[in-house]
Amino acid sequence: MALQPLTVKELAQKILAGEEVFILDIRKEEDYSDWAIQGRNVRSLNVPYKQLENGVEDVKEQLPEDKNIYVVCAKGISSQKAVTMLEEAGVQNITHLEGGMTAWSEHLEPMKIGDLTNGGELYQFIRIGKGCLSYMVIANGEAAVVDPVRMIDTYKQFASDKNVEIKYVLDTHLHADHISGGKTLADQTNAAYYFPPKDDEGLTFDYKKMENGAEVIVGDAVNIEAFYSPGHTSGSTSYIVDQTYLMTGDILFVESIGRPDLAGKAEDWVDDLRETLYDRYQKVEQDLIVLPAHFGKMEEINEDGTVHAKLNELYQKNDRLNVQDEQEFKHLVTDNLPPQPNSHDEIRKTNMGQKNPDQDERREMEVGPNRCAV
Repeated sequence: MALQPLTVKELAQKILAGEEVFILDIRKEEDYSDWAIQGRNVRSLNVPYKQLENGVEDVKEQLPEDKNIYVVCAKGISSQKAVTMLEEAGVQNITHLEGGMTAWSEHLEPMKIGDLTNGGELYQFIRIGKGCLSYMVIANGEAAVVDPVRMIDTYKQFASDKNVEIKYVLDTHLHADHISGGKTLADQTNAAYYFPPKDDEGLTFDYKKMENGAEVIVGDAVNIEAFYSPGHTSGSTSYIVDQTYLMTGDILFVESIGRPDLAGKAEDWVDDLRETLYDRYQKVEQDLIVLPAHFGKMEEINEDGTVHAKLNELYQKNDRLNVQDEQEFKHLVTDNLPPQPNSHDEIRKTNMGQKNPDQDERREMEVGPNRCAV
């Protein structure tokens, strides 16, 4: 009996649960090398579709007989044809990923991080195909969303399921690797939109200033406090939630640190980055749990499928936080920068409200992995 097509939600849950997954990726080799589905127990084989059209016998010999095989392409169209070819050649337990890498890039999987004061809750939304992390703080019928991506219907549906009203939307900084859903989500839910004013490089819309020490209180119970932490951008601001969690935006990740160059100002911002990491963050409670806005490696995902670590543990384990010489740190950061994210300048302008690309253009702008880390 043929397998049913696999949804991106089903695949995400398999990967986050640590299940063994076998992927046959039929995109071009360069696309696969740049960006592919990963996970602790994911095995993948890249055979471009054109090669399959020339015959599948050699490929068939490379496929496991004891595991389900999930065929992946860019949009979920060619993969269906590939499944048919392979089934006709006698391959069993094979199906395709619905929507392909496009759908994979857009899927958000909500994961509970923990309970908060007075019955509140904190959820992390993992955009597993892109490495983006966003958050929802819930308390007494209200919700605040931090660093939402453009797939805002997910947050709206989740809030509806939880019977809460989105009252506040916050961004930690002006994003350059993905399109923010912050202002749109706030507009559609009549929520207040908060943004760090030092990142206002020409925003075309109004917002509430989230400056150092400013507070948002969710449901009259859970406090979100702004903590100015520049370096990734000049306005980068972390949020301390319920005196327990430190949402670091793109400044500090579990196994790396943020890059200071996405506005072309690496030399200008590297000192701010070092001061935040080596001084500012040293002045907050060291047992705060770090919740970043991105992850770069699947190894950063914990066994329970969430991404977080205590601040004091990161000072012990993250080697980017243990470079004592300032010049060595500057060279480490500015000389080892990865390629910049696709369309990063266009994404920044979109997040400022200066450009309004259509849905297909927004998808194209975000193709590929996130590249926010050093």
